[in-house]
Amino acid sequence: MPKQDVLIVSRGEAEPCASAVMREPLTVDQAADLAKVFKAIGEPVRLRLLSLIASHAGGEACVCDLTGAFELSGPTISHHLKVLREAGVIEGDRRGTWIYYRVKSDTLRLLSESLAPAQDVAVTA
Repeated sequence: MPKQDVLIVSRGEAEPCASAVMREPLTVDQAADLAKVFKAIGEPVRLRLLSLIASHAGGEACVCDLTGAFELSGPTISHHLKVLREAGVIEGDRRGTWIYYRVKSDTLRLLSESLAPAQDVAVTA
């Protein structure tokens, strides 16, 4: 097995376009915005909907594919999808009578980065 060099760099150097969230404390507005997203995905049905959409073939799912996975009414599922959409976690397109949803990966990346500590990380070179 070949030897790998490990280079220690700060997060800012490793990911130059990374959010400032990782490098400095959140502002009041940033915290409020992130809290809305965390609250949206913090509900079990919405978290499961997010998972179903993200793992669906092609990265998007028709609302008709989602409702059968729950013992909830269609309007209740629609409400949960609306909360996820308004929080910026998913987006959807109407195609005929159905709406197809997909995850907004930029939002999930921001959530992940907001939880990462601002410390040096090992990067394999």
